[in-house]
Amino acid sequence: MFKRLIFYLLLTALFACSGQQEKINGVSFVASGETIDEKNVQPVVNVNANYAAIMPFGFVKNLGHPEIVHNTKRQWFGETRAGAKQYIEELRKKNIKVMLKPQIWVWRGEFTGLIEMATEENWKLLEKSYTSFILEYAELAQEVNAEILCIGTELENFIKNRPDYWTGLITKVKSIYKGKLTYAANWDEFKRTPFWNQLDFIGVDAYFPVSDNKTPTLEDCLKGWKTHKPIVQELALKHNLPVLFTEYGYRSVDYSGKEPWVSSRSMKDVNLDAQVNTTKALYETFWNEEWFAGGFVWKWFHDYDNVGGEDNPMFTPQNKPVENVIKDYYKSEN
Repeated sequence: MFKRLIFYLLLTALFACSGQQEKINGVSFVASGETIDEKNVQPVVNVNANYAAIMPFGFVKNLGHPEIVHNTKRQWFGETRAGAKQYIEELRKKNIKVMLKPQIWVWRGEFTGLIEMATEENWKLLEKSYTSFILEYAELAQEVNAEILCIGTELENFIKNRPDYWTGLITKVKSIYKGKLTYAANWDEFKRTPFWNQLDFIGVDAYFPVSDNKTPTLEDCLKGWKTHKPIVQELALKHNLPVLFTEYGYRSVDYSGKEPWVSSRSMKDVNLDAQVNTTKALYETFWNEEWFAGGFVWKWFHDYDNVGGEDNPMFTPQNKPVENVIKDYYKSEN
């Protein structure tokens, strides 16, 4: 116990002196079919964010299909390489830093963590296709000097079945892109991700369950985090790396802390207090820790005046009471 305490204190001092002192106060900036301009970026500034995750997409037909379709004219502009570049250029005008986070969408929204090929031939085809997808955005990240590149999001079965491929992919990415790297592991996956020591951040999509209550209080949620925080902290200590919440956030619905990853539209009973309390608890649990790098709230739309609102049950904090919570915490950390 004493040795662990000494190690923790040394690691805390290391993080404090490492240059990673500015918290990443980020928004997950959702791709759209349009170009963006200053009016779309100003609300990001207004919420005191200093980072935005830009998310171009690749698409696959089903969980067993090896081809990733990306950067085509059939996609929304913001989902393509040209769109991602245009978004980044506009955000830069307001001094917003960038994590480029290319992602996969499986038809009908099936969970990407379950992508798995039935044959060696298809695994090879998937690897070839995914390499093309990620290296295209590694090139863009280098071109625009993105501060962070995320090499994948919630792909546990792909990683579990093909660990050597991922080690090689990271080497290829590093030959192109010279900035910082992460991977966005799902909240129940990150403990098993095998290549953290090749990256700069332990990336976690932080949809941890923290309360079974209909309207969880701040105290409920703080108590709920006591189960998860030591596990997250232990991994930071083990790998000597800061933790980055590549996604975090809660819906403004009843039971928002019970299964925070659920996006079903059948959950529609609006509960603004639940969203506020779960969000406050996350900030109070993590944002003051030296080993914690920050995170990207899920999710932020470009058309600010026409999204969210107090009758909206989805994740976005826009035009809801929780937006002021985020603004206050982000201000205190800038």
